Amino acid sequence: MDIAGMLSPPYGLVSLFGLSLLASTLVPLGSEWLLILLIVEGYPAPTTVAVATLGNSLGAVTTYLIGIFGSDVLTRRVLRLSAHDLHRAGTMYRRFGVWSLLLSWVPIVGDPLCLVAGALRTPLPLFLVLVPLGKVCRYSALAFLTLQGLR
Repeated sequence: MDIAGMLSPPYGLVSLFGLSLLASTLVPLGSEWLLILLIVEGYPAPTTVAVATLGNSLGAVTTYLIGIFGSDVLTRRVLRLSAHDLHRAGTMYRRFGVWSLLLSWVPIVGDPLCLVAGALRTPLPLFLVLVPLGKVCRYSALAFLTLQGLR
């Protein structure tokens, strides 16, 4: 399948979901480029934002669960988080508390923040409010800027 076929409905949204999920877990990728491309190709912005937010949030839950149940091997080998990344995330989490989870979308510190939240046993319902809220704000801002650029 070529790139045009991957972007045709429903593959574009499925691809966005998968890339968003992977981007917040195992693979050092970004999903923003695909969100922008899909909007430029005519996909509805609210739908693309919702799909990207859901995928990215579920990926963050995976990282959170690794923080609760995982080992140092998972943290370092699978997530590829360095001691420095974890220290920086831990410092931010201790300083700002659970509110730092609103920044779970930020490159470099976002994934470690989710891991630290799990390791510190942040209540899952609170995690499930703050993390998607931060992610939907980021994707909404990208969608808004993309739509402004198309005018």
